[in-house]
Amino acid sequence: MITLRKITLDNRRTIFNLEVAEEQQKYVASNLSSVASCYVLATNGGSPFPFAIYADKPVGFVMITYGITGYDLPNIADNNYCILRLMIDKQHQNKGYGREAMIEVIEFIRTFPAGPAKLCWIPYSPDNLAAKKLYESLGFNENGEVCHGELVTVLEL
Repeated sequence: MITLRKITLDNRRTIFNLEVAEEQQKYVASNLSSVASCYVLATNGGSPFPFAIYADKPVGFVMITYGITGYDLPNIADNNYCILRLMIDKQHQNKGYGREAMIEVIEFIRTFPAGPAKLCWIPYSPDNLAAKKLYESLGFNENGEVCHGELVTVLEL
């Protein structure tokens, strides 16, 4: 069973050391960089939610955001949630953890922890077919927008 847990002093190094497979590194920033981005977003009016993904032990990382401003973002970004980062460590892939984590993330978002929203959006690289397949299987649909060269896929909350 997958759970989302806070990044703490006890688990931070383990989370920072999780990595995707080499061929996937072009799709996602390091977890350390992502946690640093959370700090920057939080100190500039955004609401980031970084979580460790656990399956008895840490297996991944996810970063959810709300209220990002000051960037060239898609039209649907305002007052909606974004799953900006999702990764499962290379040693734990192909076990269904990514899908289970996404289900937990969507359930968390539907509690509207930072405010009301109608949509959740995810930017992803057009050649990341595994991500596209996962997102579509969960009800996300591309809306035709592009964000920094990545396709935008959207889920109604």
